[in-house]
Amino acid sequence: MILKGGRKVDFDWLLDMAAGVSWAELQSIILNPKNFISLAISTEELEVIWESHLKDQTPLQYLISKCPWRDIELEVSADALIPRQETEFLIDFALKKVTNIDFGRWADLGTGSGPIAISLAKSLPDWNGHASDISKEALEIAKRNLKSIVPNANVIFSLGDWWGPLKRWRGSFDLVLSNPPYIPSNLIEELDPVVKNHEPLIALDGGADGMNASRKIILGALDGLAKGGWLILEHHYDQSERIISFMKNIGMKDVSFEKDLSGIKRYAICRRN
Repeated sequence: MILKGGRKVDFDWLLDMAAGVSWAELQSIILNPKNFISLAISTEELEVIWESHLKDQTPLQYLISKCPWRDIELEVSADALIPRQETEFLIDFALKKVTNIDFGRWADLGTGSGPIAISLAKSLPDWNGHASDISKEALEIAKRNLKSIVPNANVIFSLGDWWGPLKRWRGSFDLVLSNPPYIPSNLIEELDPVVKNHEPLIALDGGADGMNASRKIILGALDGLAKGGWLILEHHYDQSERIISFMKNIGMKDVSFEKDLSGIKRYAICRRN
């Protein structure tokens, strides 16, 4: 098989995820070119996937219908955003906030394919969980992922916009996480084609200033969270000061931020009085 373009790092990822060739095996071939390795799929199938990726820059995750995230492997499709590495940190920050709570209620607003919900279900098995999304198709993917990864989890899936479908449990959430759409509308066209041409716009476009969904989620937390309950949001790289100010102005307490691996303020945290 001869590569016809594209990035080596992407092809290595494809070999790992689709053909079952680990990084260590790839290195052994480089050191010993005469060695043979077995592939989980044929070279012809690999070539078809790679050419499809090069043709219109379709994300490899969509082409093979799966994506690794944290310690799980998710089914993905073009109906939901591809889970990002940065979002994994929401789980770490969240778990630190609830270390002393044995039983509670959490929610993942805008669950997509379900990475946050599934990780919370695994980490907080005695809690009641909720996952909402405005996309019926995304919710179906999330349900399948949960069933295959944490089959006995106590998670309720709800179709609707952010807090909207969770009114029945209003005021009872001890922990709420969300990675909402936060890219300003005028920046969508500047995104890499692999993103803007294939991932759902509804999961990317955050409105004029990128904060439409974030404001709704923060305002909803005023009566959605239990007293003392935590809200943790991921946001655009330049929105930290505005989101932090908004949280403080509406009366949230213990407002703070966390940085991503690049040292950028990427996560906003607050608590209900």
